[in-house]
Amino acid sequence: MLSDARDERALDGDLPPGMTDFNVARTVAFAQNPLPILMDGYRTYGPVFTIRVLHVAVVFLLGPEANHYVTVSHAQNFKWRTGAFGDLIPFLGDGLLTTDDEYHRRSRKIMLPAFHRERLAAATATMVQEAEEAVERLAPGDALDLYRWTRRLALRVAMKALFGLDPDRSRRDADMAHEFERGLAYYGRDYFLQLLRGPRSPWSQMIGARRRLDRVLFDEIARRRAHGAEDEDILSMLMAARDEDGWRFTDEQVRDQLMTLLFAGHDTTTSTVTFLFYELARAPAELERLLAEQGEVLGDRPPRDSELMSGLPLLEQAVDETLRLYPPAWIGPRRALEPFELAGHRIPGGAHVNYSSWASHRIPEVFPEPEAGRGA
Repeated sequence: MLSDARDERALDGDLPPGMTDFNVARTVAFAQNPLPILMDGYRTYGPVFTIRVLHVAVVFLLGPEANHYVTVSHAQNFKWRTGAFGDLIPFLGDGLLTTDDEYHRRSRKIMLPAFHRERLAAATATMVQEAEEAVERLAPGDALDLYRWTRRLALRVAMKALFGLDPDRSRRDADMAHEFERGLAYYGRDYFLQLLRGPRSPWSQMIGARRRLDRVLFDEIARRRAHGAEDEDILSMLMAARDEDGWRFTDEQVRDQLMTLLFAGHDTTTSTVTFLFYELARAPAELERLLAEQGEVLGDRPPRDSELMSGLPLLEQAVDETLRLYPPAWIGPRRALEPFELAGHRIPGGAHVNYSSWASHRIPEVFPEPEAGRGA
């Protein structure tokens, strides 16, 4: 907190106008439901404004122009690692979400072959099998915690596709899934609780989960290096990958990339599928259209990979609308390296800068009647 205060005092200029006073009630409200506060800021100040969240003043940039500026046209002026994504480092390590510059570019390039269309298609059988088994365990009339059910399904698929691990096959694999969930739980705790340190704090529990996960991961990496295993999962691909200069990931770097992929590969899927079901439950006519499409295209057989990617257009539209309403990566925290100007405002170098697709997708000038796609 002291470091953040010093950084703000060192800024070479004023921040844009906004809700800049120290306000604990606003911080609590923002942590629980930020969208109304962001939309109020947009209506009052326009696409660029400042909100003080507890002790940190954050500049929010909303709308298509802002999103393009931060992520495409001037992306080199913004750092992930020194923004709020840095909070993920203690658990995930130095993966794609928490690194910048040359190491990020090099890592991304060396990982690309693992995500070619053919590789993704090969995971279709795992996805279908796990989904069918998860549905078969449901009984009509039972109450269902949809988010928990979806999270478990997505985690199982990610573990099999990334690590070749099976929670049903060994106690070790089941414990790994549990520890990953336990570690991630830290980021779902109240903001004020995340600041605590010491025994039995959420921080301590997260660090403990990381240590236990690391023992499993490093043991598996060492086993495969010793035996020259050439499995088809992404772990083996990352261990074997080389760039044109012969550079490869160390064991620690393999671990960090895997943890990041496991986080990104199941957490985002969980929220998207959950919200898709939620909206379809509120729009029975749309649900009937999707079921009719599924019956016409698939009948009683499982989908092929080509059908999952492009053969069910109504389902694809429903997923796209779900992502508009509930983007899983709802905010993009960055830190500006140099001063810049946007929408008539000068933002100083060193400022915390966030774009928000969640808020941008609800701007009436961009999406007329932005709530119209929701189930009634």
